[in-house]
Amino acid sequence: MIFITGLIGIVGLGLFLGIMIWWVKALPLIIIVVLVLLLLLYDWVQTLRFGESGASRR
Repeated sequence: MIFITGLIGIVGLGLFLGIMIWWVKALPLIIIVVLVLLLLLYDWVQTLRFGESGASRR
């Protein structure tokens, strides 16, 4: 369930930000959007790997 909803959210956000970048071609905006998408993908993979609680450090 987390995989499908996460994938739908990532694709939706990617489309929205892609359209925004297409119209506003500014280098700082492109850098910010790419970094945000990378952080989003990293968080999604961590959630798939360890669940909602995250990796425990005991």
